[in-house]
Amino acid sequence: MPELLKFRVETCYQQAEIFFKRPFARPEVSFKLRGQKAGVAHLHENLLRFNLQLYRENSEDFLKQTVAHEVAHLVAHQLFGDRIQPHGEEWQLIMRGVYELPPNRCHNYEVKRRTVTRYIYRCPCPESDFPFSAQRHSLVRQGRRYLCRRCRQTLVYSGEMRVE
Repeated sequence: MPELLKFRVETCYQQAEIFFKRPFARPEVSFKLRGQKAGVAHLHENLLRFNLQLYRENSEDFLKQTVAHEVAHLVAHQLFGDRIQPHGEEWQLIMRGVYELPPNRCHNYEVKRRTVTRYIYRCPCPESDFPFSAQRHSLVRQGRRYLCRRCRQTLVYSGEMRVE
């Protein structure tokens, strides 16, 4: 499946080279992006990262719009340097002129939120619930202390957990 995505990246670069009549350095392509973002262009590393889950669920639009969107960032950086806005006129020019696509800043793919466990901490204040992430809960178990901003007492794990 990633082969088609890599092929689309190459096609986008070839279109840019024809349009601008110059070569562009090809990026490293990674599929290790998770969460809400469909793709990310790392300008100084010449790296593209794509979210395989969102690609699988939205493959047609992803190949057409998202891949071109991220390639346009790298092409704009190679052409115009660091001093341009991420979705500024240079990037928009590439989206419209080279790829003939709308310069949409964000995707509208449905993102399934993963469940998160919260660890409930309390202090002497009435009705004080402090839901901690697993990472923060781990830091407490390693000795870190967190204080209530109102009473300045150490927050203590209640033994309760909540799944969100």
